[in-house]
Amino acid sequence: MMFNRPSCFALAAAALLSVLSGCTVGPDYHGAPPVAQDARSSATFVRAPAAGTTATPAPNQWWLAFNDPQLNDLIAAALAHSPDVHIAQARLRESRSQLQQQRANALPKVSGDAAALRMRSPDLSSLSSGSDSGSSGSNAASSGRGPLQLYTAGFDATWEIDLFGGTRRAIEAASADAEAVDADLADTQVSLAAEVAQAYIELRDQQTRLELAQHQAEIEQKMLTLTQQRRERGTAADIDVERLTTQVENTRATLIPLDAQLTDSLDRLAVLTGREPGALDQQLARTRPLPALPGTVAIGDPSAMLQQRPDIRAAERRLASSNAQIGEHIADFFPKVTLLGDIGFSASDPGHLVRKSNFSWIGAPYLQWNAFDFGRTLGSVHAAEASRDEAEARYTKAVLGALQDANSSLSRYGHQREHVVTLQKVEASAVHSATLMRQRYSAGVATLIDLLDTQREEFTAQQSVVAGQAELLKDFVSLQKSLGIGWQAQQG
Repeated sequence: MMFNRPSCFALAAAALLSVLSGCTVGPDYHGAPPVAQDARSSATFVRAPAAGTTATPAPNQWWLAFNDPQLNDLIAAALAHSPDVHIAQARLRESRSQLQQQRANALPKVSGDAAALRMRSPDLSSLSSGSDSGSSGSNAASSGRGPLQLYTAGFDATWEIDLFGGTRRAIEAASADAEAVDADLADTQVSLAAEVAQAYIELRDQQTRLELAQHQAEIEQKMLTLTQQRRERGTAADIDVERLTTQVENTRATLIPLDAQLTDSLDRLAVLTGREPGALDQQLARTRPLPALPGTVAIGDPSAMLQQRPDIRAAERRLASSNAQIGEHIADFFPKVTLLGDIGFSASDPGHLVRKSNFSWIGAPYLQWNAFDFGRTLGSVHAAEASRDEAEARYTKAVLGALQDANSSLSRYGHQREHVVTLQKVEASAVHSATLMRQRYSAGVATLIDLLDTQREEFTAQQSVVAGQAELLKDFVSLQKSLGIGWQAQQG
């Protein structure tokens, strides 16, 4: 088989471009640096309590363990309608659009154009001496040119050949950035679910303690009325009435801040679910007990936690992006080759525009090399390397912070469980003491002040148990948040 010289040259040039286009400058990304290897290989967390937890994988929708339909509905509404989620989703769409733009930059740019020109040139004979009039003027008019017409249509294309991988590195960086923003959205969902659950627990805690305080105030008011009647009969002293009046007013005083806190919790839940303050007042007005805490909490292991926490995934993806940006800037050291091409038709008559004789084309390679930039490119490379080092340090910080967060949450949860058990024992003792004192007071062998003291202790113990149980539930929520669960994968 015989080849002519131009064909051989074209094949050689194409082969050379194919080889060069496979060259990608800059450091390749080999994954995040090893951090906390001892923790990753451990079967359990350092601060995991001895009882109440298991190393089985934690469920993603951890709030279902509460068996509270209202809480489930609130979290679902928040994940669907919260402005924070909408902001994160918009950022994700933006990052994916930027990735699409970077991918398009690797392809040729083609544009079309068309024009219709109409021009009349001046009559040069009219510029001569005006001494001849009459017939000479008539000749000038007859020698004037008519309007010129030109019609054109065509396409032009440019394609910058990615000889040294600058465009490929830009695509790599944009892809990692989009994945980081996706992880940011997941982190927003994790935080939002935990925030809704904690606000809901606070609401039920406040409602329960408010109901306890109201009940206590009613009992004390009845006792005050009976004591006032006894004083009128001369069987009770004024000091007894005054002490009981003080107790009633102190109990009523606790109702005001509790009611204010309850309103704040209702408004907070409304805003978290994307609604205006007051929108949930009727739905959540009925007092309900605190959600039931599961007997055993699945926490998984440190390695699983580090893999599923969205903030760690986001930090790792931003490290990958920073690494790719180094190569993107290094590519600026080398020449850039752009292929230019243009095809078109031009004619004075639109009916003859697409004839073969009116066809024209241009093709040319364009070489550009910023050989002397006095250190600008080198400065951008050094800046990209420093950004990569910062991203690596942030990744290390995220991993260590996640381990601290999880272990601290486990420690608080374990200690709070023990604290609630102690509070329940105190409550049982206070209830029994108050019951005995009521019997002694009814028999006339105990004073009113003794009765008031035991009732105050009973009321305080009940309030402490409710507050302790609420705190334990919030510690459970914080633990789930520290494990990085509660997010939903995004499609697209």
